[in-house]
Amino acid sequence: MKKTGLRIAAVLFAFLFQITLKAQPMNTKENQNTSGIFPKGEKATQNFTGTAWVKTLVANDDTLTTIISDVVFEPGARNYWHTHPAGQILICTDGVGYYQEKGKPIQTLHAGDVVKIQPGIEHWHGASPTSSFTHIAINVNTEKGVVNWLKPVTDDEYNSK
Repeated sequence: MKKTGLRIAAVLFAFLFQITLKAQPMNTKENQNTSGIFPKGEKATQNFTGTAWVKTLVANDDTLTTIISDVVFEPGARNYWHTHPAGQILICTDGVGYYQEKGKPIQTLHAGDVVKIQPGIEHWHGASPTSSFTHIAINVNTEKGVVNWLKPVTDDEYNSK
């Protein structure tokens, strides 16, 4: 009886181990660097200071007129000052980030925070100096335009927190 119980436990363990392996992504270059549930996208090469990755989740089209992206920032990384003609929504999913509107103090962001950015508001967002940060960016009504990039956020502006 004791051996049967051990065999059943061993078979159950092996079964659960196999299920776990199948549920985990393989360790490939594409999904090696993940944050949350999405793999890191392409490295942002323009309009960012520091290292960030952008993964488009929903591409723009004429029906939904919405772009949804997952953005991962390394500590200290941020995007340039910019505006959105139709506004933007940020859903914070991981880490600690910063958000600032022109002329206002920097706000600290955490997972679960949602930021509704009104059309035409000059702002920037990114990671805090000591934490990576991930958010989902939703750009709506893209027929009005998506983003107008401005100048880089200076180190003095970034460190004014």
